[in-house]
Amino acid sequence: MVAGAIVAVLLSVGLGGADSSRVGPRADAVRVGVDAGVSDTTRVRRKAFVLSEAYGTRLKIHKLASFVTIPLFAAQYVAGDQLFSKGSAAPQWARDYHGVLAGGVAGLFGINTLTGSLNWWETRGQPDGRTWRTLHAGLELLADAGFVATGLLADEAEGSGDKRRLHRTVAVTSMSVATLGYVLMLKPLRRD
Repeated sequence: MVAGAIVAVLLSVGLGGADSSRVGPRADAVRVGVDAGVSDTTRVRRKAFVLSEAYGTRLKIHKLASFVTIPLFAAQYVAGDQLFSKGSAAPQWARDYHGVLAGGVAGLFGINTLTGSLNWWETRGQPDGRTWRTLHAGLELLADAGFVATGLLADEAEGSGDKRRLHRTVAVTSMSVATLGYVLMLKPLRRD
């Protein structure tokens, strides 16, 4: 009986650890079986991911340029709609600014394609938000291709009604795809 008491005291001191408020051995200290040696608190550490200073600069440029997207699209649509519906009788401002606004769209998408592509490439190894960033990039590149096609159709659009409709359809479709890609990156919708 004395031997049993000694064993019980040794077990409570040896297995109970430094916490003297607990009496007796800890339940997890006497586990046996296949996973007895595996700690249930070990977690796989995430790989540290560091972005360059250039990434931050490109992101600022990309965001600032993006703020111009919707107003530029709206102005371009209004000018193009005047030309589409009234032809040569369209107001002078629509004839003067439609080409200028088209150049603005080309410049905007040139800047955002460059900055966005470089930032997408730099974050290719970062798992958080990868699908969302890739979807955004794909939609914007699709819109880029549409804007190039719109520009190629511009000269032919001045004469024929069918070519004019095709030019307008490709332009509006490209603006819609670009707007969808833009909206996907806004905070309430973005999924990182």
